[in-house]
Amino acid sequence: MNAPLLEVRNLKRYFHASRTGGLLGGVPRLVRAVDDVSLTLEKGETLGLVGESGCGKSTLGRAMLRLIEPTSGQVLLDGQDIMALRGGDLRKVRQWMQMVFQDPYSSLNPRMRVSAILREPLDIFHIGTSLERSRRVSALLERVGLDASFARRFPHDLSGGQRQRVGIAAALALEPRVIVADEPVSALDVSVQAQILNLFHQLQRDLRLGIVFVAHNLDVVQHVSDRVAVMYLGKIVETAPTALLFAAPQHPYTQALLSAIPVADPSQPIRAQVLLGEVPSPIDPPMGCRFHPRCPLAEDICKRVEPALLAYGPGTAVACHVAMRSLGVEASSGSHAGVAGQGDAEERRS
Repeated sequence: MNAPLLEVRNLKRYFHASRTGGLLGGVPRLVRAVDDVSLTLEKGETLGLVGESGCGKSTLGRAMLRLIEPTSGQVLLDGQDIMALRGGDLRKVRQWMQMVFQDPYSSLNPRMRVSAILREPLDIFHIGTSLERSRRVSALLERVGLDASFARRFPHDLSGGQRQRVGIAAALALEPRVIVADEPVSALDVSVQAQILNLFHQLQRDLRLGIVFVAHNLDVVQHVSDRVAVMYLGKIVETAPTALLFAAPQHPYTQALLSAIPVADPSQPIRAQVLLGEVPSPIDPPMGCRFHPRCPLAEDICKRVEPALLAYGPGTAVACHVAMRSLGVEASSGSHAGVAGQGDAEERRS
């Protein structure tokens, strides 16, 4: 079968932190923001990437696009490793991978009209004639639900939802294959969030885009994602098709996140699982399972041995000793799932 649209293999992104100890500078420390992450994205699929603030999900999204340079690992677009590209070759591939940012106001040039913002990527890549670019601007505005009059406005003339629509239109200008949306609705009112989520769903359906939708709220990604990958302290701890993950979460961290989603029915009892303590520092992550200091199910092995991300069914994987034992998955069974959706990936390679 065909290779996935986007494949991330063993991606790491470390940052240098301040040194500790000694008058001569001490020992350098590393922030392991993204630590050996693998996942896949298919054409026409939305992958929700979820986790608490500081887990590394936004860093992962930027590293996928090489907006920040990964420390190591591979990112393959249609089978081509973009980490090996330089200069003009990298520039050519960049048009196929675009980003929608969290804050629509800071991501748009306040001195440029909307028409100029949307024309800019077309000008940079010398796409079409001047007339064709103008027509493309009008088409982009229509695609995101704005009429042609918005082309004459500046970002400060727009509401938050309208600015985010312009940001999405700018990301679509070069007809990308992959879009990374970094918490694109977190700065918006709840009523506007629903409209933007519906827009992403429509774009995925109409354009067959591959979308990585980054969020800290599982309730948000439920409405737009085909699959969900849950991230904790730089690592993927669980991945599954959305319906299955919400019906039967396996990792205790996923279970806690799901239990915190508000229930509209006041007659239903509140079952929120309170997570103990704070997220540990990525400079000095715990030994063994990184979640064990906050996990109500932690056992002795969790404190000593880091669990591998193992597949237990098509498109599913979990990194948890307790869950793997419950599912009957053996670490030595060869079911290692470094790639989210590994069941499908293995089938493609066979």
